Amino acid sequence: MLKVAVLGALGRMGREVTRAVVADEQLELVVAVDPAGPRTAEEPYGIPVMGHISYLDGMDVDVMVDFTEAPSAVANILWALEHDIDCVVGTSGLGAEDLERISERATAGKANVLIASNFAIGAVIMMQFAEKAARVFDQCEIVELHHRGKKDSPSGTAIETARLIEAAMEATEVPSSIDKLDDSSRGAAVGPVRIHSVRLDGLVAHQEVIFGARGQTLSIRHDTSDRSCFMPGVMIAVKAVRGLEGLTLGLDSLL
Repeated sequence: MLKVAVLGALGRMGREVTRAVVADEQLELVVAVDPAGPRTAEEPYGIPVMGHISYLDGMDVDVMVDFTEAPSAVANILWALEHDIDCVVGTSGLGAEDLERISERATAGKANVLIASNFAIGAVIMMQFAEKAARVFDQCEIVELHHRGKKDSPSGTAIETARLIEAAMEATEVPSSIDKLDDSSRGAAVGPVRIHSVRLDGLVAHQEVIFGARGQTLSIRHDTSDRSCFMPGVMIAVKAVRGLEGLTLGLDSLL
């Protein structure tokens, strides 16, 4: 049985992860960590909520799951790797330099890291479809919609999707059907892809990838109505990360 620690345990995703770990017969929730701890009033499933990852020192933990914020996540991952604890990370906003540091530490040590911008299986498939469509369409814009509390924009999923699309377009040299426009009112640009971010109450996580060419459009959309949809992907990652090597980005290789 894998022993799991959840970081960001009192957040929206953290609470879902603690529930999913407890419900899985192959996993054991041994500790929860959140800056709001230590506390006892909201202990998830009888597990104390610790205030800092250092409380894990000396504990028997196989896998750390991190849904916190980027600055905290980087420090958490490096600490866990130093203590030979495998990591599954859903925290967005990690930069290229952060990933390089994490990769170097994971490659040099005994523990592995899997970082994914989105753990929903449907979202992973959406990105794969978008990458395939980018081989024949030369124009694309992304509209991503999230709850108002999401702190980063564009979302990690939108950025990853745009990068996949950009790479596919460059690799296939899609013939241009119309001159590209450059208008600051049309969202941020990742290569040839414009991303528009919406933050409103009532939303969870949604993304539409819209391709255009002369005389036609193609829309690929994924909608999340409940955060429980991310849990199958998280559980797959938790059980698989020990068999990976170094740093792995995304769930593609596990599906």
